Amino acid sequence: MNPGNPAVENTDASVGAAGRGVEKADTVALLERGRTMSTPALRAAVDRLAAPMDTVAAYHFGWIDAQGHPADGDGGKAVRPALALLSAEAAGAAPEVGIPGAVAVELVHNFSLLHDDLMDGDEQRRHRDTVWKVHGPAQAILVGDALFALANEVLLELGTVEAGRATRRLTTASRKLIDGQAQDISYEHRERVSVEECLEMEGNKTGALLACAVSIGAVLGGADDRTADKLEEYGYHLGLAFQAVDDLLGIWGDPESTGKQTWSDLRQRKKSLPVVAALAAGGPASEQLAELLAADAKSSDFENFSEEEFAARAALIEEAGGRQWTADEARRQHAVAIRALDDVDMPQRVREQLVDLADFVVVRKR
Repeated sequence: MNPGNPAVENTDASVGAAGRGVEKADTVALLERGRTMSTPALRAAVDRLAAPMDTVAAYHFGWIDAQGHPADGDGGKAVRPALALLSAEAAGAAPEVGIPGAVAVELVHNFSLLHDDLMDGDEQRRHRDTVWKVHGPAQAILVGDALFALANEVLLELGTVEAGRATRRLTTASRKLIDGQAQDISYEHRERVSVEECLEMEGNKTGALLACAVSIGAVLGGADDRTADKLEEYGYHLGLAFQAVDDLLGIWGDPESTGKQTWSDLRQRKKSLPVVAALAAGGPASEQLAELLAADAKSSDFENFSEEEFAARAALIEEAGGRQWTADEARRQHAVAIRALDDVDMPQRVREQLVDLADFVVVRKR
């Protein structure tokens, strides 16, 4: 069963007025620039790891397959590196100035993915077996820890005042990211989570690192704290919009595009925004959903539920309004992010590219 991609269906109105589209060539080129410019430095950082962690990390990044042969795996959209390079340009510096920041943020992001996959029991990421499935839980933990340490090393070895400022922002974002994962796990075992709690969790888990990505290059380029803070505001709300779309895809996304199982977030009992909003809505569908989820939490046979049972829960979430509320929230957070850019003195070309990237994040096909 594939009801379509709600991110595309429900958020087009938010970005259509300016004639921009998710597949705009300039935006795709911008993402590719971030990947191309940061990957050599990222590979060099990973090469510092002791064996077999270097090989395990290379597998995670898609550079080799499970047998160690060179591969051209899907390394993700490279939104964070693109933001870090644009961030440097927003401060009037060359994009190359943002490369250490781009690498550091990518290392922290992938540290979190390695650990999250293990904690969540996810067996697939980007259409491949996750690291813990291939190399075991111990290696997933060790390599994640190593990437986190490397992130700080990459910045601090620059030896500049700006590098110290950038590292402080990265460590703060990392702590918030970990806070968000802890909240996410704890919410899985609670019958009720408020919308405010869910937004706080997602702001920590996703917003904080995107906020860091879009300020770190500017800091390395010599921007003052006010400029970096406003760029972080853009990134934080962009992260909330990104996560809202991700939450929609976590329930209704096409597995061929997401690389995950159908109804993946429901299978993990995640209290994501559509679920939380549906439970808070009230009404017959909301009440029926609450009863089902409470029974699910006590069920010893939950892992053996059929596709139809998960589809029924997804239908109740949609009937209660959770799907539409989340799409609306993605649009709202997108708008707040764009408004934050009004307070940053930057080249008009860079501002337009940041707006285009925000559009891409909210109206994306995968």
